[in-house]
Amino acid sequence: MLLYDERVQLVEYCRRMQADDLTVGTSGNLSVRSGDHVAITPSGAAYEDLTPESICVIDLDGNSVEDGLEPSSEVPMHTSVYKATDAQAVVHTHPLYASTLSAVVDELPAVHYMVALLGGPVRVAPYATFGSPELADNSIKAMEGRFGAILQNHGATTYGDSLAKAYTRSVYLEWVCQMYYQAKLLGQPNILPDEEIARVAEKLTTYGQTVPSSS
Repeated sequence: MLLYDERVQLVEYCRRMQADDLTVGTSGNLSVRSGDHVAITPSGAAYEDLTPESICVIDLDGNSVEDGLEPSSEVPMHTSVYKATDAQAVVHTHPLYASTLSAVVDELPAVHYMVALLGGPVRVAPYATFGSPELADNSIKAMEGRFGAILQNHGATTYGDSLAKAYTRSVYLEWVCQMYYQAKLLGQPNILPDEEIARVAEKLTTYGQTVPSSS
């Protein structure tokens, strides 16, 4: 079985995606790249029923390389992200707040410094039918200089150098969307300047625990 470890990861994160309310029903999809192959979730399958054997493997042109279930309808978007960036994992979600804002704004502004995890204010890609090359193209353009994008009247997509990082970015994106939504209910939110987001992005490179080198 190709990409067994990647398949196991995807099953685990699919279950987390449901628990974290990042999707509804069978919507949303995830993938992990390994060399010239990509492990990706199947189309329309219930997440609670997924097994490593359920996960599909495709090449970077979107062709299936193993017999099995039909891969996600968003293959064009996933493969486009891999070709255009250094992504090793892509997470596409349909969370409530990002999806809601996608219908009314052109960009998620820097209402909280954690947008630095996404590279700055998050653009909204123009609407295109799900699974279409047009949606893939619009997503890539909106992601320029960013690690994710909101998709108009649809959802959100993030990427990273690991599935854990891509997923974390999706969680934070939805959280900032919720914060912005709630702040707008109270008034006009304060927006952080670009230089502060750049400063935070730099600080985040050394944030957290460091592992001491062995002597």
